[in-house]
Amino acid sequence: MTARITLRDVTLGYDRHPAVHHLSGEVASGALLAVVGPNGAGKSTLFRGLAGILKPLSGTIDLGGLDIRDIAYLPQSVDIDRSFPISVFDFVGTGLWRATGFFGGMGSRERERIAQALAAVGLNGFENRNIGTLSGGQMQRMLFARVLLQDARLIVLDEAFNAIDAKTSADLLVLVKRWHEEGRTVLAALHDMDLVHRNFPETLLLARGLVAWGPTAQVLTSDNLAEARRMCEAFDDGAAACAVDARPSQAA
Repeated sequence: MTARITLRDVTLGYDRHPAVHHLSGEVASGALLAVVGPNGAGKSTLFRGLAGILKPLSGTIDLGGLDIRDIAYLPQSVDIDRSFPISVFDFVGTGLWRATGFFGGMGSRERERIAQALAAVGLNGFENRNIGTLSGGQMQRMLFARVLLQDARLIVLDEAFNAIDAKTSADLLVLVKRWHEEGRTVLAALHDMDLVHRNFPETLLLARGLVAWGPTAQVLTSDNLAEARRMCEAFDDGAAACAVDARPSQAA
């Protein structure tokens, strides 16, 4: 099963107010793609659409036959309820739902897989810690461990390298490169342009709409980055709600 993504005139938003406008393009199977843009550019909105959390207001997202079980979505750490009383071990174990089901039992084989995932991200000895006690870097390591267990064809990482130390960033990039070498499709929303230049061969520059998409060196030019800032600053958050999503229901 491939993980080729085709976006056809996709508009995504909330309460019919668009946050990503008329985006079209294709992500090749096995691509390693950075998604960059100013704050408020729509990166998280796009990723929620790819993960099936948010339905397009218009247009289509074709995942090449993949279903929800083939997608591993790593949200921003601020979206995780750190007050929820769950241990690191049990949180990472939720990555096995594809194999066990949400209410499946946890046998010795599953527990060993969780232990291996924790070891792979450097969290040995953290199994019984409550997730609320973790530092920012430890939280990201835990989230990557859960992605490891999901064994997905499409991996979507939302701001996975923000506010973490250099050692943690380097360790987690090793996993990203491994996934890429295994032929998985990896998309990552990023702010660090140096990190993008060094590690991601392709980039999508987003500013509510498409600015540029292609080889990283050709996309991240000073002119394109200036245009992205201009587009985001010019966007009218008070614009009228989008009404185009009324048409598909009539066709149904």
